[in-house]
Amino acid sequence: MSVELNTKVGELVMERPETMRFFERLGIDYCCGGHRSLGEACGLAKQDAAQVLAGLAALEPFMAGVPSPRDWAQAPLTELTQHIVATHHDYLREEMPRLELLLEKVLRAHGERHPELARVGEVYRAIVADLMPHMMKEEQILFPFIGQMEQGRSGSSCFGTVQSPIRVMEMEHEAVGALLVELRELTRAYTVPPDGCNTFRALYDGFETMEQDLHLHIYLENQILHPRAIALEAGVQA
Repeated sequence: MSVELNTKVGELVMERPETMRFFERLGIDYCCGGHRSLGEACGLAKQDAAQVLAGLAALEPFMAGVPSPRDWAQAPLTELTQHIVATHHDYLREEMPRLELLLEKVLRAHGERHPELARVGEVYRAIVADLMPHMMKEEQILFPFIGQMEQGRSGSSCFGTVQSPIRVMEMEHEAVGALLVELRELTRAYTVPPDGCNTFRALYDGFETMEQDLHLHIYLENQILHPRAIALEAGVQA
């Protein structure tokens, strides 16, 4: 596709999955901010738009190991929600307690010399506190309702339209996204200090992997699942 400054960031990622890691390195938001134009996203990330365009032009086509969101644009919505739970929710439920243990060790060993770690811990724990009930609401309320719609059953809900829980989920995504930005800033893009031990390194590596997974996770929901669910509901009601 032809890339211009008015191209939507989310559409660009859909067509060229290799741009995900490129945008992450530059701090360009493609998940919660996927609705923004490339020019607007560059401005918010304080990146030179001309340099970003040049970097995009130089990217190799599809990087190995980067899952393609394009595959989910046409897949059944039930299949997509099952993928989100199995790939992203289950990963977080397993990974977040591991990172908490590493965080406790790093705080004990390095907290005095690195006072910024106290806020790192607060931000990480706020992310966990936000994500746990968020995932439960998706699995118990939103995803089953989408599945009912896809099967042609209106089902029953306390929210009337699927747009209501989607609006809440996206607000919660924004909150987690802001915490991830702060975590990246506090850790200087997950840079381990010279006196950092292997546990310190494992913690920051884990944070970075979690951030990348959450970016893709939120992208799949905000940019693919939610718009398709809203369009499905509109079609059923027409």
